[in-house]
Amino acid sequence: MKIERFVLGSFGTNVYVAVNEETKEAVIVDPAAFPDYVCSHIKEEGLEVRAVLLTHGHIDHIGGVDAVLREFPVPVYAHVMEVEVLKNEQENLSAMFGAAYTFEKAVGLRDGEILSTAGFEFRIIHTPGHTKGGCCYYEKDENVLFSGDTLFMQSVGRTDFPTGSTSTLIRSIREKLLILPEETRVYPGHMEETTIGFEKERNPFI
Repeated sequence: MKIERFVLGSFGTNVYVAVNEETKEAVIVDPAAFPDYVCSHIKEEGLEVRAVLLTHGHIDHIGGVDAVLREFPVPVYAHVMEVEVLKNEQENLSAMFGAAYTFEKAVGLRDGEILSTAGFEFRIIHTPGHTKGGCCYYEKDENVLFSGDTLFMQSVGRTDFPTGSTSTLIRSIREKLLILPEETRVYPGHMEETTIGFEKERNPFI
């Protein structure tokens, strides 16, 4: 898996394009925005986008979904409990930031479900706390975890937004993420990548 990172949107969100180098298939994770240069890059590389993966429904992670779908009409996935957040302009924070937005067509996934797309096998890990339906996408064979705003390098996601809970978030991380192999590479929604082993040793919140 080749992972390309684009820092996009008003809040500096990490938008990932995860590429299967054998087949040129790809998935887009958390499209905060989808500027022309990212679209052009995908097309110039000859990539076939197969899906959009949403770790949660906040506007700074979904603001570019419609733009992606105009170019690549693919399924958009989120945890089943987050589907309602996507439809609610208060819970997805878009109303708070002045431009109400909802997305109605997400495909709901459940904890432990395996999503087969672009030649990858992503296991859905439900990690509530930042939002009620926040999730991470784990690709075991690639030792990769897309953690959204659940786990950051030496930090964790905020819990003061609608449906957030600090105790739930910490429990999610301890019980569902820290049990993964220590060499697992973590690609968060903001800031730099890290590993599970590093966070077990150095993250002051957990």
